[in-house]
Amino acid sequence: MAAGGWRLMVRDDAREDGRREPSRRTRGSRTSRLDVPKDTRRALIRRPDYDPEMFGRFAETFARFMGTARFLFFMTVFVIIWLTINIVGVWGLEWDPYPFILLNLLFSTQASYAAPLILLAQNRQESRDRVIAEQDREVNVRAHADMAYLAREVASLRISVGEVSTRDFLRSELRNLLTEMDERAKQRDDQTAEGQAPPRSLKP
Repeated sequence: MAAGGWRLMVRDDAREDGRREPSRRTRGSRTSRLDVPKDTRRALIRRPDYDPEMFGRFAETFARFMGTARFLFFMTVFVIIWLTINIVGVWGLEWDPYPFILLNLLFSTQASYAAPLILLAQNRQESRDRVIAEQDREVNVRAHADMAYLAREVASLRISVGEVSTRDFLRSELRNLLTEMDERAKQRDDQTAEGQAPPRSLKP
């Protein structure tokens, strides 16, 4: 009975794997793989091909230029010349009289293009900051590991040095040994002197 139940469980698992296999195949077909031939079908509408890196560098250059005093100076000079020509009517040119609708349209167009370019530059900078932060984190982890290793090595060196006799300890031991030898030599001399002394007479 137990063997039959085990076989039923194995069959159910095989059926589940068979159901999941087509979905895996469809997922893998959507992604580009090296062992799958490239689809040679031509699309009806050809997508524009551009270099994202070059476009990103252009967006960063544009955003960097818009944030400088030179851009503000050029923009101010342009607006002053535009208003002067259309108000005074230099050489009879008044293509944008008051309320300067064309100038407002130019500013709106500039703002509509500048905002996405600035956001793109910020996203690229954020990606670079994320990579730099990840590298800094890895460097900090390695530095912490190295510091922990050095701390363990220094502790082991202190323990090993504590077990080794130092110069002061050797000096003190030699001094004690010399003192003991001097005392023994003195005792030997005293005993020799007592043995060579004349014997005392027993008569009064």
